[in-house]
Amino acid sequence: MKFIDEATIEIFAGKGGNGSGSFRREKFIPKGGPDGGDGGRGGSVYAVADRNLNTLIDYRYSRQYRAKGGENGRGADCYGAGGTDIELRMPVGTTIMNEDTGLVVADLTEHDQRVLLAQGGEGGLGNLHFKSSTNRAPRQFTKGKDGEQSRLRLELKVLADVGLLGMPNAGKSTLIAAVSNARPKIADYPFTTLHPNLGVVRVGPAQSFVIADVPGLIEGAAEGAGLGHQFLKHLSRTRVLLHLVDLAPFDPEVDPLQEAVAIVEELRKYDETLWSKPRRLILNKLDMVPQEELQERVDRLVAGYQAKTGWQGEVSVISGLTRQGTEQLMKEIYADLADQLRVQYPPTVDVRFVGLGEAEDTP
Repeated sequence: MKFIDEATIEIFAGKGGNGSGSFRREKFIPKGGPDGGDGGRGGSVYAVADRNLNTLIDYRYSRQYRAKGGENGRGADCYGAGGTDIELRMPVGTTIMNEDTGLVVADLTEHDQRVLLAQGGEGGLGNLHFKSSTNRAPRQFTKGKDGEQSRLRLELKVLADVGLLGMPNAGKSTLIAAVSNARPKIADYPFTTLHPNLGVVRVGPAQSFVIADVPGLIEGAAEGAGLGHQFLKHLSRTRVLLHLVDLAPFDPEVDPLQEAVAIVEELRKYDETLWSKPRRLILNKLDMVPQEELQERVDRLVAGYQAKTGWQGEVSVISGLTRQGTEQLMKEIYADLADQLRVQYPPTVDVRFVGLGEAEDTP
């Protein structure tokens, strides 16, 4: 299924029913008095978070949603029935914004979270409410009120603990395929990844986290260049960023350090909060570098990266293709997440990392 992460819809709550201006007509009861009932309340529109959904594609094809209006009141003290509410089920992680004002209406972060988007109109009052000792035959009644309506913009931000970022062909898809059960498209050309991919990494029994791979960034992404800018928002919910750098680019004229610094600047331009998230530097494709050159190349890249970005953090050298260093990296990331959450995780056991997201006891 195609990944759809943005949509614009219009919602219309139901109109309230009109009150009734009726009088009793029974035989042998003169001057029976008013008996007009109230109109029914209009139906409201709600949003409900559903963890079983992972795309907003339904809202690309159906753009308008209307709740049913309330029924009019009738004589004999009959009140009109209320309109039926409608629920719009959306993936967990959906942010709902008012298209006209830009204000956030709701942020769906938990399963079954229910949020009112448009209130149905109140029903009108029948003339039964207006009788008094001085007004025994009231002809007044009120009409139902219109329901609320608005244009909403829906944005889906994937919920993941760890986010991968880097230039196209840095090896992000290869890494997520190696350490989780995700199976993204992998090829030897740029922009192979066209939509986010999620994978679950298991480092032991009851020890796991979610990792997200987004399309590669290029210089100018914050201004709209390339594809990555469309998905930078997905990284905003993550707790740790893994910055992948290609140690052995296909083009010998490409400078890995320059590309790495460019990515950091794009993060800063896009969102200071995203830029300030905990970030690990992951030097990938060590299997493509001659062993005698590896240490010198790593030292030069790390020193330049720290000098130009002011970053101080952990560095890992891995190969997503051969999985060299990936087991230790995933365990360290799990430990970082545990420290951030300050939660007593299950005790670490001695396990052997398996690429399909499974763990086996070490003999």
